[in-house]
Amino acid sequence: MTVSSASDTGGAPATRGVSAAPDSCAGCALDRRGFVQRLAVAALAAGAGRDDEASLAGLPVRLIAAVARNGASATYPLPSSDSVNIDRSNDAIVARAGGRVFVFARTCPHQNTALKWDDGDRRFRCPKHGSTYAPDGVFIEGRATRSMDRFAVHRDGNTVVANLDLLYQQDTDAAQWASAFITV
Repeated sequence: MTVSSASDTGGAPATRGVSAAPDSCAGCALDRRGFVQRLAVAALAAGAGRDDEASLAGLPVRLIAAVARNGASATYPLPSSDSVNIDRSNDAIVARAGGRVFVFARTCPHQNTALKWDDGDRRFRCPKHGSTYAPDGVFIEGRATRSMDRFAVHRDGNTVVANLDLLYQQDTDAAQWASAFITV
């Protein structure tokens, strides 16, 4: 925040004008009404005792933990059907969609807000600015400038192993990002 005075304005009458510092979210579609609506929904969800990964509709999002952790590697069971599984302790999402299993970073690439799964629309959504992503992490719309970040993965029997030190971004690691999944 900046405050101007007579000495700042070359001798103009002394006024105390206040201007906001540049906002990294300038032009964000979320207005005051949208903010209040989202705040009310969040308060209702908290009051209902729901987990922060589920919406008010009680969507079938599972919280999981890695079955093994060895250094940077986290091992998860292969999902038996299309699903979204969230591992909070490793900030990872294990998702199965269209015969492929992905392990994503749990945060939106725009400003690192925890992503939510919207089962009704079958997409990931950022609750902060509304960016949306397809089940394979591909960016659909919103403030983000790239798709969801993917961890390097490989299959080991009936498990998927994610290297949590190898995170691929669509815009800078295009080839690795495009191949960061296993087929089931």
